[in-house]
Amino acid sequence: MASSNDIRATFLDYFARNGHTPVASSPLVPRNDPTLMFTNAGMVQFKNVFTGQEKRPYVRATTAQKCVRAGGKHNDLDNVGYTARHHTFFEMLGNFSFGDYFKEAAIPYAWELVTKDYGLPKDRLLVTVFSEDEDAAVLWKKVAGLPDDRIIRIATSDNYWRMGDTGPCGPCSEIFYDHGDHIPGGPPGSPDEDGDRFIEIWNLVFMQFEEGPPGTRTPLPKPSIDTGMGLERVAAILQGKHDNYDIDLFRALILASAEATGQDPDGPFKTSHRVIADHLRSTSFLMADGVLPSNEGRGYVLRRIMRRAMRHATLMGAKDPVMHRLVPALIRQMGAAYPELVRAETLISETLLLEETRFKSLLERGLHLLAEETVRLGNNEPLPGAVAFRLYDTYGFPLDLTQDALREQGRSVDLVGFETAMQEQRTRARAAWAGSGDAATERVWFEIKEKTGASEFLGYATESAEGEILALVVNGAQADSVPAGTDVAVILNQTPFYGESGGQVGDTGTISGPDGLVITVTDTQKKLGDLFVHLGRVEAGVAKPGIPVVAVVDHARRGAIRAHHSATHLLHEALRRKLGTHVQQKGSLNAPDRLRFDVSQPRPITADELHWVEAEVNARIRENSEVTTRLMTPDAAVELGAMALFGEKYGDEVRVVAMGEPDGNKPAWSIELCGGTHVRRTGDIGYFRIVGETAVAAGVRRIEAVTGASAEASIAEIQARLNDAAGALRAAPAEVPDRIAALLDDRKKLQNQVAELQKKLATGGGTAAAEDIDGIMLSARNLGEVPAKDLKGLAEAIGKQQGSGVVTLVSTADGKASIVVAVSPDLTGRISAVDLVRAASAAVGGKGGGGRPDLAQAGGPDSTKADEALAAVRAALAG
Repeated sequence: MASSNDIRATFLDYFARNGHTPVASSPLVPRNDPTLMFTNAGMVQFKNVFTGQEKRPYVRATTAQKCVRAGGKHNDLDNVGYTARHHTFFEMLGNFSFGDYFKEAAIPYAWELVTKDYGLPKDRLLVTVFSEDEDAAVLWKKVAGLPDDRIIRIATSDNYWRMGDTGPCGPCSEIFYDHGDHIPGGPPGSPDEDGDRFIEIWNLVFMQFEEGPPGTRTPLPKPSIDTGMGLERVAAILQGKHDNYDIDLFRALILASAEATGQDPDGPFKTSHRVIADHLRSTSFLMADGVLPSNEGRGYVLRRIMRRAMRHATLMGAKDPVMHRLVPALIRQMGAAYPELVRAETLISETLLLEETRFKSLLERGLHLLAEETVRLGNNEPLPGAVAFRLYDTYGFPLDLTQDALREQGRSVDLVGFETAMQEQRTRARAAWAGSGDAATERVWFEIKEKTGASEFLGYATESAEGEILALVVNGAQADSVPAGTDVAVILNQTPFYGESGGQVGDTGTISGPDGLVITVTDTQKKLGDLFVHLGRVEAGVAKPGIPVVAVVDHARRGAIRAHHSATHLLHEALRRKLGTHVQQKGSLNAPDRLRFDVSQPRPITADELHWVEAEVNARIRENSEVTTRLMTPDAAVELGAMALFGEKYGDEVRVVAMGEPDGNKPAWSIELCGGTHVRRTGDIGYFRIVGETAVAAGVRRIEAVTGASAEASIAEIQARLNDAAGALRAAPAEVPDRIAALLDDRKKLQNQVAELQKKLATGGGTAAAEDIDGIMLSARNLGEVPAKDLKGLAEAIGKQQGSGVVTLVSTADGKASIVVAVSPDLTGRISAVDLVRAASAAVGGKGGGGRPDLAQAGGPDSTKADEALAAVRAALAG
């Protein structure tokens, strides 16, 4: 029996042998179609190739595409588990031609693969064609030899495919398998076509025309092929099953569910096992592609799928969380074909465990409250909408869970009443918010968010994505049209741009759209917590709400920001290990050209300590370990060893970023709670260099550092300065320190020699030269540029030579006057050095002076009046 993995490999190998390039499955979050919640068909990743907006290096491709249909217009969630062929997650096998071959090759390829490589009996196969597509009918008869009664012509849109209201379109041809007359149902196009006897396994789409305005359709210059085969349906046929849930892949997951819950896989809880098996696949693959549970958008759909499966586990009596225990079984089945499952195993398991642990508490409380309410209702009476809303708003019990629980009672919810209660709550919230002081100045953001909901951030997984403009703001007011040359704030339904928060600056880049629209994004901010606002300028075209756009982040800038942000985590841990656990983050800036990190630290960090920290961070960078992200409760994260910022408010779930090899009992060297973007491996940081350490407040030190290209530029600048210094010294760079030391030594010797010569000059070459003023000998000298610090020593030396008398010295160094007056001991009873120095100070614009009766000093700003200061001393002695 061919396994599901064999069937997938056979398909891809067949088309590879026939000149097709195997292309990996695209993520479940579409990057090129803002209208889709999830990738739901194989052609999604090639949409822009079909429309001519994108060129690929190949014209033939084949894929096994992951698909999810659980939200938006393609939603099979409520049917899963109750039918044989509904799934939230499925694989679509496909072959594609981008203007290379058309029907004449696509039909023979399909027939050969199905009948020869898969070996399906020809008498069990029939096909449908669009009623006007005579070419396809003729080819099927020629290639397959099918009789007319097994080439069924369908006149409806079931056999005509359109990409949208306009754009590529064309007829389809579907291959059906007949399970036999023991199964109820008729062939396609018959009154009984909804039965299970005839099952579609492959749809061939012939993109043949361009759909224009209503009533216009023109042939495409290069017709193309897009096909889709459901792996699960083909596997059921090849494995002799009629039910998709009986194939090997699903059976392995169902048996794992049965073992975990202790319930018979084919007993009364058969449907519950099917729900769990299906939902395990969709939730695991969504998380592997970057979607995490939340209360908005894709994250909400993921959480809804999770909780539906978890509720079925509870119905089977499971007391402990079940879903996370099934992940290894899924990886055994599909990990080889989809290695992203293996890479994300820890994230998937821990997120499922976290969600199911929380959900069990929520479910128990909600069901109890729901039982109290329904006991008051009559038979089949719907639950009042106000009650359902109270369960949701007050107790956190979602509407879909209420509906699911009531479904088993044959009861519904009054949805009109629910929406009325929801609107009343919004009105109350708006009234309360509008009166909240300064926040009221940004009323426009509240109005937009109330209308559009939160922005969905895709930037953890990608730096480019398509989106839809939901709102435009110019000068604080919403605008319906924004022409070129206008500054604008743009809100998209989904964005790869990171909004400034947590110390990480906002992204920049471009938003482009139809008719030449180009918006340069100069900053991205977050309003009201999760509304991403792109600030920029319309450079060309006209921006309007409702149009699709492509948002592209500046890759080089984002990469540099990521490197600096990841480096702050390593820096934080290194500082704590060197200085102590008192070190806590007090603020940070993660910019493209630098990082700034403020920490609690009572004293300056020494050069040796900084050198150790820098070396330790670079050692972690050289490890090139993987940087992992996990979703946990704050308590579980702290228990794991994650650092949380004191005083920071965290929600019920947090992102935990870990990097560096395991260390002791910790699973990684650095573990922190963080919502920013980071490098994939520590080696991506490149190099880390500390460039400054200063005080910013009492007990807070700031470290500034650079990484990657900025670090290289910093080192290059230092090297250039070293080379300049070496050139000036006429020495090799390595000799510069020794040469500078020698120059400093020579300078010191010269300073000593100059000081000695100045002393000799000031003392008259060793002989005293004094004047007699009323019997008092006065040595009064203007010493010019002699340093002021030398005046006291010189005054004492001259006084010793002179004996009895007064010495007055003035220095005019550094552009100001400094004065010292010394009086010999035998004269201090009659003359005070303080009085004399004050008189001299007044002459040079100074105010006072001070010292002892035998030695005093003063100064003044006017160095040009030095001689006047000496004259003032003479006058004071003569007076």
